[in-house]
Amino acid sequence: MVDLYKYITDVPDFPEQGIVFKDITPLLASPTAFLQAVDEMAEPFIDSRVDIVVGIESRGFLLAGSIAERIGSGVGLVRKPGKLPRDTVSVTYDLEYGTDTLEIHADAFSGGDRVLIVDDVLATGGTLAASKELVEKAGGSVLGATILLELSVLNGRARFDGLLHVVLVY
Repeated sequence: MVDLYKYITDVPDFPEQGIVFKDITPLLASPTAFLQAVDEMAEPFIDSRVDIVVGIESRGFLLAGSIAERIGSGVGLVRKPGKLPRDTVSVTYDLEYGTDTLEIHADAFSGGDRVLIVDDVLATGGTLAASKELVEKAGGSVLGATILLELSVLNGRARFDGLLHVVLVY
């Protein structure tokens, strides 16, 4: 077991002054750290009969594919508008400085598929809450969410109603 915290790099003043960005790319680049993180994110859901693991654009895609392989499920994608080729459903949600929109294929789920949502970082919780709403709007049943890294001071977990598993907490 490696200390996954050692693979997170602080980048001051990115993307703007006063923000300390938590860069996960060193963790993704290390086979040992990456595989351990995936195992820790997947472990609570191994026996949960998850049908689809949904990754949130874009680093969530990397994690979702590996987690789906571990638990034996398929993969779905939550994307920014205009990136999916077929009919979509969308959710628009508030940000601190405006709004954003997410989409998923309208036919992403069938008959109440059990869905696990995956993302790399939980900050204010807006993207995670919107993704949950989007999955439900498309007919999926959200079993829970698994997150690599939580910025706890922002209390994003308060916006997610459901089982939430987090590997690293700052």
